[in-house]
Amino acid sequence: MKKIVLFIVLCVLLGCSKVPVSGRKQLNLLPESELIQMSSQQYSQFISQSIVVENTPESDLVEKVGKNIARAVEDYLKRNRHQKRLRGFDWEFKLVKDSQVNAWCMPGGKICFYTGILEYTEDENGLAVVMGHEIAHAIARHGNERMSKAMAAQMGGIALSVAVMNKGVETQEIFQEAYGITSGLSGLAFSRRNELESDKLGLVFMELAGYDATPASEFWRRMAENKKQIPEFLSTHPSDEKRIEKINDFLSSDEFQKHIQQ
Repeated sequence: MKKIVLFIVLCVLLGCSKVPVSGRKQLNLLPESELIQMSSQQYSQFISQSIVVENTPESDLVEKVGKNIARAVEDYLKRNRHQKRLRGFDWEFKLVKDSQVNAWCMPGGKICFYTGILEYTEDENGLAVVMGHEIAHAIARHGNERMSKAMAAQMGGIALSVAVMNKGVETQEIFQEAYGITSGLSGLAFSRRNELESDKLGLVFMELAGYDATPASEFWRRMAENKKQIPEFLSTHPSDEKRIEKINDFLSSDEFQKHIQQ
């Protein structure tokens, strides 16, 4: 009961913000600046312990697509007065040698693709689908939402901002889970709502960067055909069938056209 009361009080005191594109109201209880600082440390540690692929056609393509979409995102957010979401961002795009089918974006724009996912992206446009999706998670601050809920549940009355600043082992583990660093794209890093929202934002971002979002569902279809299907009610992710349906519905909607013409 105390945890619920604490959460409600924080909601009232901190208020809500709106996610770009979707317009959904969200509550982030943690200071984004602290998360960006933590991400920089976690990212540096991860890179130092990984095999980073450099100066290859694949790594060059990851960086090219990342920069293209990052520029489009920056322009879109500035035009729509959401530029504060970019505060503290310092984009980096890395390809890591790892067979996992995974990619992630930390707060502040630290993005890693694993070589295992390239089999499914297949080409530049397919890579843009994933890049847009992962950047969308960071812009929408989904990790902050997840961390806020997890830390409120696990730490009760401890001040969340203090817990983040102290960066204890438990806080770091929650951080890694919240941003999908320890799980693949088929893991449980984000909720169904977060995933579908990132799909929407990602489609807008890749289209604004000059890529064709129309065949985006083909990437998710390839993923569906090459992994063990998890019943939707057992997963926080939307089912492949629902995800593809939602993507195609959004691409044919007036809402999508409105955003790419802004």
